[in-house]
Amino acid sequence: MSSRDMNRTSSAQETLDVLHDISQLLNTQLDRETLATCVSMIESGVNPEALATVIKELRRENANLNAGKQD
Repeated sequence: MSSRDMNRTSSAQETLDVLHDISQLLNTQLDRETLATCVSMIESGVNPEALATVIKELRRENANLNAGKQD
């Protein structure tokens, strides 16, 4: 791996670290892997608002399923 590639990797890791810190402050409940996936999707052209809507809906459905198991 060239020093240029290593610098890119290091920079990307630092960026993800900052994003994860912000995510924690905002209490998004996204782990690093999920956050990295979301960033990658947004970089690929996915609409961030649509992605946020999907995440909220998945969480809502998960909560509904978990509530149904307790009944």
